[in-house]
Amino acid sequence: MSVLVVGTTALDSIKTPKAENPRLLGGSASHAAVVASYFSPVRLVGAVGGDFPKRYINLYERHGIDLEGLDVIKDGKTFHWSGEYEINMNNRETLHTELGVIETFMPTLPKSYQRSSHVLLANIAPALQLHVLDQVKKPKFVVADTMDLWLNIAMDDVAKLMKRVDMLVLNDSESHQLTETENVVKAIRKIHRMGPRFVIVKRGEYGAVYSGPDGLFITPAYPLQNVVDPTGAGDSFVGGLIGYLASCKGPFHKHLRRAIVHGTVMGSFCCEGFGLKRTADIARERIDQRLKEFDALIRV
Repeated sequence: MSVLVVGTTALDSIKTPKAENPRLLGGSASHAAVVASYFSPVRLVGAVGGDFPKRYINLYERHGIDLEGLDVIKDGKTFHWSGEYEINMNNRETLHTELGVIETFMPTLPKSYQRSSHVLLANIAPALQLHVLDQVKKPKFVVADTMDLWLNIAMDDVAKLMKRVDMLVLNDSESHQLTETENVVKAIRKIHRMGPRFVIVKRGEYGAVYSGPDGLFITPAYPLQNVVDPTGAGDSFVGGLIGYLASCKGPFHKHLRRAIVHGTVMGSFCCEGFGLKRTADIARERIDQRLKEFDALIRV
C-alpha cells in the first residue's frame, strides 16, 4: 500500500560542535518520505523554489518517490532553516528561518494521491495538514506530527486536527505543553480525550512511549556511540513507522508495536550523519541487522 507524505521540503544549514554543513536536504517530509520508501511506495507533497538543487530531486527519484505532488516554483525560494547544536547534541538554537514558498503553499492533491491508504501529516502548519486531509478519500490510517510552534500560534487548528487523525506523534515537552501536566502517562490520557486513539510521545535518547486501545508500550532508543546530527530523527522515526505499517497485511493495530521498533531503528540511522546523508544510502541488509540487534537488546 502507498504512503502519502506532506510536510516541509527544505534546505537545512546545520552547525554542531564538530562540523558545519550548509544547505543540506532537509525538512520533515524529506526525512519521512525517504525513510518510508525503504518499506513502501511513497507519494510526496511539498513545495520548493528554483534554488532547490537538482541532485536532491535525483535523490527522491532514486528512492522511487512519486513527485507528482512536489510543486517546483521557479521564481521562489526553498524553505531554509539554520540551527546550531550545543555540545550535548540535545539542545539546539534556531539561527535563521526563511519560509520561502511554503509560506503560502496550499496544494491541490493529484487524483492519484487522493486514495492513498496511509497518510503522514508530517510537521508543517496544521491548517495545511487539514487542507490535505480534506482531499484524501477514506484513508486506512492517518498519522499527524506536530511541534511547540503550532501549539503556541495555531492551537485551534491543532485541536481540529486531533479529532480527525488516528495517531498523534509529539515529543515529551510538547505533550506537557499541550496538556499542562508533567507526567507523561497522565498527558497521554488527556491527549486521547482530545481525539487520537493512538498516541506516541517521543523522548529523544530515552526512546518513546506508545498508547493505544491495547495499552502502553515503551521502547528505548537504539544506543549509539557517536551522534553526528539528530536533525530529522523524529521525522525518520515516524517515516519508518508508517512505511512499515503500509507494508503489512491485515488490521494495522496488530503491527503497531513492530512498526515503532522499525521507526526507532530508522531514527538511529538518521543521527549517524548530517541531514539525510546516512538515511539516503542504507543497505537493506544493514537495516535488518540493526533490527535484530535492537530485538536482542529489548528482549526479556
